[in-house]
Amino acid sequence: MPGNARRIIEAARTAHREGAQLLVTPELALCGYAAEDLFLRPAFMAACDHALAQVARELHGLSGLTVVVGHPNGGDERGRSVAVPKRTNRLTALREGQVVAAYDKRCLPNYQVFDERRYFTPGEQTCVIDVSGVRVGLLICEDAWFQAPAQDCAAAGAQVLVVANASPFHGGKRLEREATMGQRARETGLPLVYAHLVGGQDEVIFEGQSFAVRPDGSVAARALAFEEELWSCAVSTPQEAIEKIANDIVAIDHPAPDADAELWHALVLGVRDYVGKNGFPGVLLGLSGGIDSALVLAVAVDALGPERVRAVMMPSPYTAGMSREDAAEMAQRVQVRHDELSIVPMFEAFLATLAPDFAGRALDATEENIQARVRGTLLMALSNKFGAIVLTTGNKSEMATGYCTLYGDMAGGFAVIKDLLKTTVFRLARWRNAHDPYGRSANPIPQRIIDRPPSAELRPDQTDQDSLPPYDVLDAILQRYMEDDQSIADIVAAGFDAAVVEQVTRLVKINEYKRRQAPVGIRLTHRSFGKDWRYPITSRFRA
Repeated sequence: MPGNARRIIEAARTAHREGAQLLVTPELALCGYAAEDLFLRPAFMAACDHALAQVARELHGLSGLTVVVGHPNGGDERGRSVAVPKRTNRLTALREGQVVAAYDKRCLPNYQVFDERRYFTPGEQTCVIDVSGVRVGLLICEDAWFQAPAQDCAAAGAQVLVVANASPFHGGKRLEREATMGQRARETGLPLVYAHLVGGQDEVIFEGQSFAVRPDGSVAARALAFEEELWSCAVSTPQEAIEKIANDIVAIDHPAPDADAELWHALVLGVRDYVGKNGFPGVLLGLSGGIDSALVLAVAVDALGPERVRAVMMPSPYTAGMSREDAAEMAQRVQVRHDELSIVPMFEAFLATLAPDFAGRALDATEENIQARVRGTLLMALSNKFGAIVLTTGNKSEMATGYCTLYGDMAGGFAVIKDLLKTTVFRLARWRNAHDPYGRSANPIPQRIIDRPPSAELRPDQTDQDSLPPYDVLDAILQRYMEDDQSIADIVAAGFDAAVVEQVTRLVKINEYKRRQAPVGIRLTHRSFGKDWRYPITSRFRA
């Protein structure tokens, strides 16, 4: 929190030097979004009050500048912290160290990853402040997704709408935001400026890319995506016909990344912030020679640089020679430390110890899982010894169907691609080979890794399709069932084989217990495994 306060103060001083009259920080910028049950701790709320007071003190002397700070409010009418406060999600407008206005968020989201009704009481008032003669209406995130708050600002005399936001990223969300804010601008006839948070917080990513919208609903300019920026936007509001405002928004316009670039930048930001903010010196991962670990390695190197990444190849009796070759080649391409630790002696020791109990029983998934768990033990031992966090490499298709091993390939601290379907993994691997957005390494993933059929290599001649439908079919069913909430009947009616749909949806249901024990990972869709997905483990319900 002191760090956030310091960044706000520094941004205010820079804005003042550049002649700005209004600085807007994102929603809950002072503490970060979302602090979850820390909001229920009086000590945390008191620390927020202290940080806000620090910001106010250090703004004294910055004449002509209004600073709008997003923060939680938990004090009584005199601003004192109390044991059972009426907590609100607030914007406070400060001018030369004094509070000139405060606005409490009216519309509290309680869906997907949002739990705001658990922590906050909705506000009831409209807030319009005067900034150098311009009437500015303040809104917070969800307020602008409904008509009434913006209309109330317009009715109260607002000439510009300013929306402070912490809107979690998922694929396609930017287009939704811009369309909705454009609708608010057209309805009110007012220009709108959208100030958005940037950074990673546990599983959630905020991609920044603040933007300004003209009264006709068109986007006038965008800030940088996935990077922090003090973005300047000049909005003039002549008193003549409202049509004249259409060309009176001036700002540097950064191009919006395409869909695959967005996903890549989100992955990189998620790894960088999770590792950095939690103080890990680096990361390590099991590099199998397969597509999933290759993609995770490429992301980790883009996020952290090769010097903070270590790859470990752990061959089993069933590991193909090409897997070892491809893993070594990729490690060389991205210039990371690469070690080989054979699991054969440990695997054989396990089998020898268990032989009396397993006598007379055929080989099955038990022996496959032992190999995965030996690998997990080795990676966690290296993590314990050197402090680097283990990145797991399982994708969403595997997590959905349980094609993963508890305490094996699921062992680790951060699940980078747990919200990427397998078909998207292949697509992003091709995208990264065609682009080098961070100047790390061109074409990092050997083509043979992308081309060969996926395999866990835990038994002879194994491929993923021995246990699962083809990934294009599997992922299409998962997207319809999981992300779009389509019924089994609707999916079958769309042309999918009924037996395959039954197989996939049954696997989703029976593997909830595994997902509950998986590491936190980056949210990239509007329905990820995490806060978006809340189903009971113990349930006899079957659609």
